[in-house]
Amino acid sequence: MGNSLLPFAICVSFVLFTTCNSLSDKEKDKIEKLPGQPPNVGFLQYSGYVTVNQQSGRALFYWLTESPANRDPKSRPLLLWLNGGPGCSSIAYGAAEEIGPLHINHDGKTLFTNPYSWNKLANLLFLESPAGVGYSYSNTSSDLYTVGDARTAEDSYIFLVNWFERFPEYKHRAFYIAGESYAGHYVPQLSQLIYQRNKGVKNPVINLKGFMVGNGVTDDYNDYVGTFEYWWTHGLISDSTYKSLQKECEGTSSEHPPIGCSKALRTAEMEQGYIDHYSLYTKPCNYTSSRKPRGRYPWMRGAYDPCTEKYANMYFNLPEVQKAFHANTTKLSYPWKTCGDIAGEYWTDSPLSVLPIYKELIAAGLRIWVFSGDTDAVVPLTATRYSIDALNLSTIANWYPWYDNGKVAGWSQIYKGLTFVTVTGAGHEVPLHRPRQAFILFRSFLENKAMQRS
Repeated sequence: MGNSLLPFAICVSFVLFTTCNSLSDKEKDKIEKLPGQPPNVGFLQYSGYVTVNQQSGRALFYWLTESPANRDPKSRPLLLWLNGGPGCSSIAYGAAEEIGPLHINHDGKTLFTNPYSWNKLANLLFLESPAGVGYSYSNTSSDLYTVGDARTAEDSYIFLVNWFERFPEYKHRAFYIAGESYAGHYVPQLSQLIYQRNKGVKNPVINLKGFMVGNGVTDDYNDYVGTFEYWWTHGLISDSTYKSLQKECEGTSSEHPPIGCSKALRTAEMEQGYIDHYSLYTKPCNYTSSRKPRGRYPWMRGAYDPCTEKYANMYFNLPEVQKAFHANTTKLSYPWKTCGDIAGEYWTDSPLSVLPIYKELIAAGLRIWVFSGDTDAVVPLTATRYSIDALNLSTIANWYPWYDNGKVAGWSQIYKGLTFVTVTGAGHEVPLHRPRQAFILFRSFLENKAMQRS
């Protein structure tokens, strides 16, 4: 009988040993202070790497900013934020200019506090994914040229499994995922993976409750139809070009458009001129450095830039910043970039639509909200509305205005299984253009309450 207890004793010892190692890894990842950080920020932050593939040496970089101590971070849910591209950094966009607590000043060296940071409502986990984005890396160079949606989702899932071992206090806690742009693929795909692998588990470690997607790439056909309509109705293209785009592009893949479609898109680009497609009614930054498009669509020039990207490139390339973040710069053969070069021809798989995933997860009962800034010409409001309409959901609350401080801040419609919210005057990055309204939106999502009607 004594011998029968031996395997149990070994198991307990192993668990204790693993936990001790995990705790030491967590402490190793703790950020004492970031260069240029304002005093008395009031919250803990961690950053570092989680290996997702031992054989190839793929490791993904994360940055965790917990809720402030006076907001009881232990009682707050965990939110994973993902940016798209594909190939763009979540710490550059999501953390440093949208929902994170610390944003970068004009000097590219110092930080300031974001009064509408979402970490007041949840603990925020930013992930640079896939390998090759930002500080994330792979020891196998071919990984950077064989990446796509499926591996990105799988690596992100493995990251989470291992990350929760490092931060066991977050196990079983309410967990949400949010993101924008090409994360319109990342977010539902990762949510589907978690949901499927949680089946049959009574108390899952990754306790996924729901997700949010903003101005997200969703369905190639509807994205094309809605984008061309937006361009035409907002006076960006001629009647003849609009008809040409409808004829040559609709029903084709945006990853590899046929020659006729590519020609029509080049004509549209010339007609639109030097505007900011990510924020139609704001001026582009006037710095003269090379500006590559960071959206999914290669014909877009003039990525959104009130110069925040410039500041991010300055700050995250500082040696003292990389040291504070525990970034393994010896693994990087290139400077840190807001958006890497892994997309385009190297992206191996991208489904034409993620609407079937929406249908599966709506049926599963996950909380799903979709939001859209109405001045984005890259993945515009019209594209999102067409995609939602294609789900054929029944309506619970019809289209109505929601308010902030007595003014219309957007519109909303509640469907059975999905809530849709627009934000007036916001571009592609809703929390950047309308931080207060985005904060209200996230709070409503967490509380599962409809947007205020008055």
